[in-house]
Amino acid sequence: MARPIVIIGAGQGGLQAAESLRSAKYDGDILLLGDEAHAPYNRPPLSKAFLLGEMTQDQLTIRQPAVFEKKRIELKTGMRVEAIDPKAQSLVCQKGDVIEYEKLIIATGSRARIPPIPNAHAEGVHCIRTLDDTLTIADEMDSVENLVVIGGGFIGLEMAAVARKLGKNVTVVEFADRLMARVVSPAVSAYYKSLHEKKGCIIRLNAAAEKILLDQGKLSGVLLNSGEELKSDMVVLGVGVLPNEELAKTAGLECDSGIIINNKGQTSDPNIYAIGDCTAQVTADGSLRRLESVQNAVEMAKAAANDIMGFDKPFTAAPWFWSDQYDVKLQMVGLSQGFDEMVLRGDLESGSFSYFYFSSGKLIAIDSFNQSADHMAGRKLLSSDNNLASQQAGDLDFNLRDAVLN
Repeated sequence: MARPIVIIGAGQGGLQAAESLRSAKYDGDILLLGDEAHAPYNRPPLSKAFLLGEMTQDQLTIRQPAVFEKKRIELKTGMRVEAIDPKAQSLVCQKGDVIEYEKLIIATGSRARIPPIPNAHAEGVHCIRTLDDTLTIADEMDSVENLVVIGGGFIGLEMAAVARKLGKNVTVVEFADRLMARVVSPAVSAYYKSLHEKKGCIIRLNAAAEKILLDQGKLSGVLLNSGEELKSDMVVLGVGVLPNEELAKTAGLECDSGIIINNKGQTSDPNIYAIGDCTAQVTADGSLRRLESVQNAVEMAKAAANDIMGFDKPFTAAPWFWSDQYDVKLQMVGLSQGFDEMVLRGDLESGSFSYFYFSSGKLIAIDSFNQSADHMAGRKLLSSDNNLASQQAGDLDFNLRDAVLN
């Protein structure tokens, strides 16, 4: 009996890999294994619309059972894989099941990083990574008055914005000297600091949580390295994620803060692919790049499925991301690190504008604020050859698409 293609991880990337295989006319068995109890669901709304009550749990679900049946994708939830045996081309699951595979796709994603501070696992201290995390937070939120968010990245700031909308007192504690320092320019950091403060959120930069404080076993606050004590009856940790690479590493696959893959998702074992947050992709210059985004997981899933089917369609599109905070939608395309020139297109006061980033005269990234047209044009520009000049980027009368060369 023919062995199936097995996908470990039933998130958006894993589901996309299964559906892409079917779209490419793969006719064999496909087995999708998820360690959560839930069917594949959208993660981005967890820290935004879902917590605000603007989206139901059913609306988070990506595909209903009938779709899996129609596409002949066997979904098994609550199925945790314990080991991979590349030589035998088989898996061992927590429940003792042994599953053989023809090809394997690892889509295990990432997990929230827990900072090494006392009482980080206390009741009332949460991460936002899974649906169950968010359900717990939502269940407790009505009784919360003071919230402390540790970490001023995307997840932390989205949580802060939601909590302020819900009328909570919010303080964000960030170790760096600016918000979202790892992924955005100083100008964007300053914009968001001002935005959050105008909405009543307190921002503590250059600050670190020394200890989660308990009073008779119950969460009472957060002690900062400055000695300041922040009153709190809920703490949300948003200090980054760690790739779930342990299965691959134990199986002997090459890993380096992520499972190492090429631009088709292939690992050091030709029968095993990996996609999404658990991976580190080898770039054209030989360096490794880890991207934590839905787009990366979805597009890499398509590339892996195509490679399995013998189609040469690597993932080459420019990376893009987004974040919703209050009434501001930030859409990013490209990576702005290393820019030497920044150009503003539009008016800051209007709340609808974009920053264009150049390095040695070449466009490398665009950050757009409530300006979807610039973002969509930017995705075209950065996924193609373009000759956009910095003076054109700042000229509202210039049609950005005119700079695309092919």
